[in-house]
Amino acid sequence: MPHPVDRHVGQRIRQRRWALGVTQGQLAEQVGIKFQQIQKYETGANRVSASRLWDIARTLGVTVSYFFEGMDGEGADAPADEKCAVPNKEAEDLVRSYYAIPASQRRRLFDLARVLSSAA
Repeated sequence: MPHPVDRHVGQRIRQRRWALGVTQGQLAEQVGIKFQQIQKYETGANRVSASRLWDIARTLGVTVSYFFEGMDGEGADAPADEKCAVPNKEAEDLVRSYYAIPASQRRRLFDLARVLSSAA
């Protein structure tokens, strides 16, 4: 049975990889391992060593602490509503498209979305 922390770290790896539109194979290649190992990390079946987590964080453009965000002090999982960052395929596509936009333009799009949602 995977430890809750290992599952949480794996979920965060998957969420970030997915948000950037990176496949398991691409991440594995950049980190220097097989894609099956990424699969095992993402399910929490295998623990990620500190050095490997460092490499994954660098490759995905985040700090190591990113993978622990949402954990409470006891090591339990975050509430269920925080686990599912992307509820469906449409939202998945939207998030991927959003992160494909240059950062300077993303902010303007975000502001536009906020205005449109408040008007709805």
